[in-house]
Amino acid sequence: MNHHPRLVVAISSRALFDLNDSHEIFMREGFDVYRQHQIDREAEALLPGVAFPVVKKLLALNNNPLASRLVDVVLLSRNAADTGLRVLRSVEHHKLDVERAVFTGGAPVHPYAAALEATLFLSTEHEDVVAALDAGVPSALLLTSTTTDNSSEQLRIAFDGDAVLFSDESERIYQQEGLEAFNRHEKDAADIPLPGGPFRPFLAALHNIQSLFPSEKSPIRTALVTARGSPAHERVVRTLRSWNIRIDEAFFLGGLPKGEFLRQFKADIFFDDQQRNCESARKHVATGHVPNEALHE
Repeated sequence: MNHHPRLVVAISSRALFDLNDSHEIFMREGFDVYRQHQIDREAEALLPGVAFPVVKKLLALNNNPLASRLVDVVLLSRNAADTGLRVLRSVEHHKLDVERAVFTGGAPVHPYAAALEATLFLSTEHEDVVAALDAGVPSALLLTSTTTDNSSEQLRIAFDGDAVLFSDESERIYQQEGLEAFNRHEKDAADIPLPGGPFRPFLAALHNIQSLFPSEKSPIRTALVTARGSPAHERVVRTLRSWNIRIDEAFFLGGLPKGEFLRQFKADIFFDDQQRNCESARKHVATGHVPNEALHE
């Protein structure tokens, strides 16, 4: 096994821990008061944030029978090292095996997501996510969500199709010309694989880990949860086949709300580009919005 982990997950401190109180102090009273607040509370561990359960499960992939490190989680924070000490102590307190951290002292963090060759970047800062996506890093804006009480050990990740796993070319047709034109186009192009979207590299990395295990013992389960219905499903199936990537479960919902299906799948996290789908999903599972500025201009 090479020394580079298969999966590098970069995460902002506000996605990992609940920093809402201190963030409000920062916004309301400025940096100096915020800095003092964090220093005074250095011994108090921060509570888990939205991404905490999924990060725990990602790190648990390292306790595997192959005895190899499959995942590296890196903290990317706009804090300075000084105010970041409380975050690092919280990492220790919660026994998270996170050995790398980058503190930018207020500067944007996305260049470092690219420098780390991150396979996934989770943040609560819209501009960092958009900039990281532009740099080719699969990135999502974490929304405050209900996180499922998911006692299973298995990591379950669900994806939307168009503009997430696949490019947005078909979605553009849908938005500009409507469902009928979209279905006609997809039926005509059924044999032509869809171009990859921003999350294709992340799905591929998950697939690489899955392929190290017998399928019935896989520590990861993936699902495609798409608004596509028949006849637009065929192109998706053929695309995944052409990429040589398996997806464990696929839901072609023909426009039904996704939330309840995600709850039944017990997704640890779900990625979608459409705000309304994210709103439906976040009531049930942790949700990452994949902003597609081009689609919504």
